[in-house]
Amino acid sequence: MKFAAALSFLLFAPSVDAFATNKAKAPALDCLKSTPFSYNDRQGPNSFSYRDNLGAGGRPASSSQQDEINMQQRTRPPANMGPAPGGPGSLVAASPEVTVQGGSLKTWAFSSPAVERVQVILKTEGRPLDADVELWAGPDNTPHKMRVYVENGATRPFNAVLETPRGPNTIAVRNIGQLEFPMAAQIDAVSAAGPLGDPERMEGSMTIQGGALRTYPFDPQVDSVQVLLRTDGRPLNARLELLQGPNNNKQVIELYTEDGLDRPFYAILETPGSGNVVRIVNTATVEFPLTCSIGAYKIGDKSSFEEMQPVISGYGAGGPGRRSGSFRM
Repeated sequence: MKFAAALSFLLFAPSVDAFATNKAKAPALDCLKSTPFSYNDRQGPNSFSYRDNLGAGGRPASSSQQDEINMQQRTRPPANMGPAPGGPGSLVAASPEVTVQGGSLKTWAFSSPAVERVQVILKTEGRPLDADVELWAGPDNTPHKMRVYVENGATRPFNAVLETPRGPNTIAVRNIGQLEFPMAAQIDAVSAAGPLGDPERMEGSMTIQGGALRTYPFDPQVDSVQVLLRTDGRPLNARLELLQGPNNNKQVIELYTEDGLDRPFYAILETPGSGNVVRIVNTATVEFPLTCSIGAYKIGDKSSFEEMQPVISGYGAGGPGRRSGSFRM
């Protein structure tokens, strides 16, 4: 009788343990779920190194630790996935557009620590764009924040990629414009595999000392420019301007990062027309230099005289109200 009872216990023990494990996984999976823009429900198989199966101190992970690792692997963005459909910095994002009215605040929470890079796209229907973008990492901790101004959010939308290591993290977007100037925001988690930007098209890194500035002119054939700012681990304070004409700011970004090595700044600037110049100012003191890498991101084929004219009124090529740089009496 005792032998039969012991045999029945051994036969039913795995199913009981599996049922208990599945019950424990359910709340953990709910905690890993983030906003509708997270990758919890649309990830495929992924490949991981042997280190993913190790616990603290490099020792083999226990059963509970292994369950947690497996859940993080299922919610991690795939390594072979680009930052967005169409490549890094593409204006085509997978997440839906969320309207942010003037004077209002919207937040996007990413609870999963597997999300290590987020793309932020802000645009309008042709009106000016004035917004604050912040990265919240824990209570009362803002390691990355930006003030963004764009003359025309349809011709030159704001497009940047933020590093979000060691989650959970939250992206906060505040429209500080008037009620008459709403904007659309798209926040999407992207793959952290590979470097930021296209290193083949970027010029060699240049050091900008504290209080100094550098200007980079671009040919009319350049449709968009990629900019990467970073430091050696010190804070990063900079002002990035897109000019088209003498002191004619089309786009201005004032940014702060507490660690320019852990959280560098990467952005795509649209440069329609001709006469585009990118000006970067290190607003920190001389003890805090920064490293700048900049280059063409997309090169078009502008052959006609009209396509090479500067966009004075802020509209795109061929758009309403377009005026060239030459005036006839």
